[in-house]
Amino acid sequence: MSHTFDVIIIGGGIMGCSSALHLAERGLQVALFEKQTIGQGPTGHSSAIIRQHYSNELTARMALYSLRVFQHFDERVGGECGFRRVGFVVLLDERDRAGLEANIALQRRVGIQTELLSPEALHDLLPAMRTEGLVAAYEPESGYADPYLTVTAYAQAARQRGVEIVQHTPVTGVRFQGERVVGVDTPKGQFDAPLVINCTGAWGAQVARMAGVEVPINSCRVQVATFRRPPGHEADHPVVGDFVNVIYFRPETGGLTLVGSIDPAEADAIVDPDNFNQRVDSDFVLDSGERLVRRYPAMEQSQSTGGYASLYGITPDWHPVVDQTPPGSGFFTCAGFSGHGFKLGPAVGRMVADMVTGASDPLFDPSMFRLSRYAEGQPVRGQYEYSIVG
Repeated sequence: MSHTFDVIIIGGGIMGCSSALHLAERGLQVALFEKQTIGQGPTGHSSAIIRQHYSNELTARMALYSLRVFQHFDERVGGECGFRRVGFVVLLDERDRAGLEANIALQRRVGIQTELLSPEALHDLLPAMRTEGLVAAYEPESGYADPYLTVTAYAQAARQRGVEIVQHTPVTGVRFQGERVVGVDTPKGQFDAPLVINCTGAWGAQVARMAGVEVPINSCRVQVATFRRPPGHEADHPVVGDFVNVIYFRPETGGLTLVGSIDPAEADAIVDPDNFNQRVDSDFVLDSGERLVRRYPAMEQSQSTGGYASLYGITPDWHPVVDQTPPGSGFFTCAGFSGHGFKLGPAVGRMVADMVTGASDPLFDPSMFRLSRYAEGQPVRGQYEYSIVG
């Protein structure tokens, strides 16, 4: 194995593997270091919802681009991502109608297939659920994917294009000569590159500190509960973002429904990403089950099948840092996606490749995600306060 590359990527989740593939396709020699194995971290435990409901044009465009990749994954990436088209519906209280209509108008301008549902259409779409007093938007093209299949397919495609993927190898230091990065240190020795990309998610702040940079990314514990749907409800239902009950839920194979939270208080559950409880709390299972039953009464007869806990890397505005940090250094951070990054992964890889190679006309301008926005008092603002739906 060579010890000299054009680019070194730290982190083997969806952002690192997608970025590696896009950079390799441009002819760069890339090495990717993962301290565990591909798909073992938060990417592999993602709820992997593929939807386009955003209230910023940039993220809406990125979500649409990524959806097209998931829909045609074998020809665009290679292999299988497990995409299931079941549709996505977002539910809000009637008082939020104006904001929802504005979001729908924005999304339709960029080419997203979405619509405001009438009460009758909403009932027809979700006949087993309580829908009175709600406003809703529906995306028929959306759904969910298999996160482990997706990230391992990206890794395999990157390997086929020459990327060196080094697993079980943590990066222990980032080396500089003057103000420019020159490589990284690992237990397997030093590796050199004039460009280093930090794609470590919930570890993003830790790795940035190796480069002398403070990035406001907290590692936060989040939970998912799973329930087996009762007889008569075995068929898949759409993915639902339920703002009223502050949950999201989606079908899973085997007649299961997976439930998570969209409560911004998740940002308070800061943990050590290398030492946290990965089991779901019984209180969370009970609470999420009760919230689910409020929307989907038949689930009162469901069977709890447990769940798990994973990590989000959360920033103050719930949007990532994708930037050269510090400017001119050759060290880039691409982390802090705050629970809604998986669905953007294909577009993020394109964004990173354009940024790192200095593309004159990037498909996605990363300036909205610059680190300096916090010091400038210009955080990303969305229509909703919630993380993974807004």
